[in-house]
Amino acid sequence: MSVRSFWSFLLAILLGLQAPYAWAQEQAAPQKLNITIIEGEGAINNIRQRVAREPIVQVEDENRKPVAGASVVFLLPNQGASGVFTDGSRMLTVVTDDTGRAAMRGFQPNNVAGKMQIRVTASTRGVTSSAVINQSNVLGAAAAGGAAAGGSGKLIAILAVIGGAAAGGVVAATRGGKTPTSPTTPTGPPPPAPTVITPGSPSVGPPR
Repeated sequence: MSVRSFWSFLLAILLGLQAPYAWAQEQAAPQKLNITIIEGEGAINNIRQRVAREPIVQVEDENRKPVAGASVVFLLPNQGASGVFTDGSRMLTVVTDDTGRAAMRGFQPNNVAGKMQIRVTASTRGVTSSAVINQSNVLGAAAAGGAAAGGSGKLIAILAVIGGAAAGGVVAATRGGKTPTSPTTPTGPPPPAPTVITPGSPSVGPPR
């Protein structure tokens, strides 16, 4: 066999193996994608401290098996409560790992307080699915002020309870026939002064 014939034979073998492999890959393509939010749903981001919780999603097929290599796009709102990623954009694309998970890293909330929705889109081999992650941006100082106000309210409530208890005690004593008394000063003429008798000295002499 010549060298040319050998290479032709080898190429035919490779082509023959490629067709079944492509067919197997096509058969393994998912028919449906499901996005499960692992972390980040209902999270509260601190605007003042620029602290945010990074959402994590998991992409699965119709049989609930993780899909690796899927493209996941996180999209932030264009206005209102929102934020940006480390590159200054509002869109981040991540590829799922072997467990089908993708994390939205590098998110920084803006200075607008309120609720926001992060849109998530997963796609692979022509199959696409979407989901929404709900979060909120809040001011840390406002939260602290609310806690202080709550403490003052509790103190006022305690004082009110103490005052009410004292008033209730006075009413109960009055209803039971007991009234508070105070010392009285006696009135009328003063008592007579005591009489003091002093005996004299005896004397002895001739009769008169």
